[in-house]
Amino acid sequence: MIIRNIGVRHGRQALANPLCQPWARVQHFSNGPVEPTTSTPPARPTATATAIPTSEPAAEAAPANAAVPAAKAAFSYPNPERDAAAARKKALQEMPENFREFSFQKKNTKKIGATLESAYLPDEVLRNPPSDASLEALMAAQVHMGHNKASWNPANGRYIYGERDGIHIISLETTQTYLRRAARVVEEVAYHGGLILFAGTRPGQMPIVVRMAELAGACHLFQKWTPGTITNRDTLLASGILQIVDEKDRPLPGFEKHLMERRPVIPDLVICLNPLENYTLLKECGMANIPTIGIIDTDADPTWVTYQIPANDDSLRSVALIAGVLARAGKRGQARRHEDADNGRVSWSTPQEVSQFIKRDYQDKLREMEKSLAKETQKDEAGNEVISSALESVRGQLRAKEE
Repeated sequence: MIIRNIGVRHGRQALANPLCQPWARVQHFSNGPVEPTTSTPPARPTATATAIPTSEPAAEAAPANAAVPAAKAAFSYPNPERDAAAARKKALQEMPENFREFSFQKKNTKKIGATLESAYLPDEVLRNPPSDASLEALMAAQVHMGHNKASWNPANGRYIYGERDGIHIISLETTQTYLRRAARVVEEVAYHGGLILFAGTRPGQMPIVVRMAELAGACHLFQKWTPGTITNRDTLLASGILQIVDEKDRPLPGFEKHLMERRPVIPDLVICLNPLENYTLLKECGMANIPTIGIIDTDADPTWVTYQIPANDDSLRSVALIAGVLARAGKRGQARRHEDADNGRVSWSTPQEVSQFIKRDYQDKLREMEKSLAKETQKDEAGNEVISSALESVRGQLRAKEE
């Protein structure tokens, strides 16, 4: 009786507690986790369990065992493909709303902030050269880069700002000052109707020379200079075609005889982009008293040219910038000359050879007119010639021209 009471009293409490059983190993499949299985060890037979079977402990253990499947359902193993698909689906659902928000913000904020400048275009200097070069533009074009200090010319010491890693640095303030002076010279030569020659014979300088000469209304040279073109021009330039133009650059007739007799023309100003390779050209210009403008690097001799521009002559970007500023100056001079011509003002004088030809030609025409009028004269009753007023006027003009 005592044993039975103990079993009944403590058996219910022991069976009511959840059983501590290990989880079975679960294999992971693509369809989802598999329900774990449990294995219950056989219970040890007791006198109380076998003697008095009851259903109350089973009924009380059911709620405790029901919590196990819920915990298993809440637990899930990571699945990268499933997570990526879910994220992609969510992004696609949010895309229309995000686009509407972006369009709204862009419409309301497109005028806010600074204006973005265009990126650097290599051919921009050729298409639209600047009228002046700022220090920033000179720096960006690498105008300040000189040569190694071992190859420098001591005469360029006044143009050198300093030295960095064995390379001489050209002073950009000096370059800007000398460039503006040279541009002023080009503008005045073009304003007075002078002939300008752009010379650049290095590889890659041909488009620069042609474009700048076209812009300034000048001539260009991108091949090797023929020695004697200036000093022996009567022979080398004998086949050249010449024209006589008026103040508006319109060809004038009646000078064919003079053009066959006169000497070939030479430039009034030479702009040399690479003086080291064109020493012969600069030497002939000096002998003919032709002013020259040249880009002088740290290894060049500044005494070769009349107007120096200390700059980097190896960089095409540097050469294009400097030549563009000079070409713009020539264009301004041509525009001023044409504007004065439209207003009846002439900024240049007729060459001496042309003036002498015009004077001789006028005298020849007056003599021919005098002869024709003399043949038409009539005699009076006394036999004297009656000189007409036209003949008298012609003879007066001849006397004035001869004086």
